[in-house]
Amino acid sequence: MTTYTANPALDLVLERTVDVAPEQVWRAWTTPELLMQWFAPKPWSTTACEIDLQPGGRFDTTMRSPEGEEYPSSGCILVAEEGRTLVFTSGLGPGFRPQVSEDGFPFTAVIKIEPHGDGTKYTAIAIHADASAKKSHEEMGFHEGWGAALDQLVEVMKAG
Repeated sequence: MTTYTANPALDLVLERTVDVAPEQVWRAWTTPELLMQWFAPKPWSTTACEIDLQPGGRFDTTMRSPEGEEYPSSGCILVAEEGRTLVFTSGLGPGFRPQVSEDGFPFTAVIKIEPHGDGTKYTAIAIHADASAKKSHEEMGFHEGWGAALDQLVEVMKAG
């Protein structure tokens, strides 16, 4: 999985270099208390998070809209290579149990973390089943939302 190559017809990619260490990026993604501080792009918030950091473990979050509506999301961790790669999917629940995605299009997220100078080369790939799911996720604001969340991750980790 660490050598996954994005398919431009089906996948969305956010790639940036950030000025926090790879260990900090990993901690931000894998520590529920930290993830809740940055995961949802403002003015949204993350109100709950549960992570069982092992293949088959849960990756659950709840986001709250500015209007107060809550959007729970349940997923399954597929790969957890400490400090390097985190892969989770909304297409499976804990224990690799297939599930129907609440958001209408299940996707798999690949988070790659690589040292780059004093910072981190960060790559987030959202893998979709078909072009229409990719388009829906893109129109939902994937690049803007995931980019804003990454900015918030950096801010949280620099402050801590």
